[in-house]
Amino acid sequence: MRLHPLTCGWLTGARRGFLEGESGDLRVPVLAWLVEHPRGTLLFDAGMHPAAADDPAARLGFLADLFRVELSHDETVGSRLRERGVDPAGVDWLVNSHLHFDHAGGNAELPNARLVIQRREWEAGADPDLARRNGFARQDYDLGHELVLVDGEHDVFGDGRVVCLPTPGHTPGHQSLRVRLEAGEFVLASDACYLRQTLEALHLPEVVYDREDMLASLRRLRALREAGATLFFGHDPEQWASLPGSIE
Repeated sequence: MRLHPLTCGWLTGARRGFLEGESGDLRVPVLAWLVEHPRGTLLFDAGMHPAAADDPAARLGFLADLFRVELSHDETVGSRLRERGVDPAGVDWLVNSHLHFDHAGGNAELPNARLVIQRREWEAGADPDLARRNGFARQDYDLGHELVLVDGEHDVFGDGRVVCLPTPGHTPGHQSLRVRLEAGEFVLASDACYLRQTLEALHLPEVVYDREDMLASLRRLRALREAGATLFFGHDPEQWASLPGSIE
């Protein structure tokens, strides 16, 4: 098994959007993760839609007023996969942590993958009021993928090596991914934990769906780290700069 981090563009937004009460801006990477498993290929999160490279305002709508998008066509998830010799149309599994544009926008580039998502998240995305409240756009995710709707933990390959972990709060049904490799156990936190500072200080963003759920999820991530897991944060530029090209 191998785990490959993929950089799929960058976003710059108000720092308070990542750490409540702070001033200034923060430039962060947009992440996706390729898992090569003996039983198939899996992508955790898919970055932004390729159209965001040409006209972010047209693709993102009002969210383009909140974020400055840096995305070239070489940085889309499809391009990043092809760089590693992986045909995007041949990816078997797509796991979305949640349905925001920088995590599900690239779903369109993986047309044949089975989409694994928490039922609560999918139902929120299908409800017009909840979708609007959470900043979801159905054009990102309602694309006809074969759906695997899960409730709670889900063992994707059935061998305990790639497991979805519910970490709600950022959105109604946010999930993280635990990956067990020869090198150890790794948890891809996605937006359950934007930055190392989020975890260390329990410093939440300015806007979350449910603060108590998010705090509970952060405490769960802390417990996993204390038990020996390595956490990869959702948008931490310092951690991202230090990551290797692949982990086995």
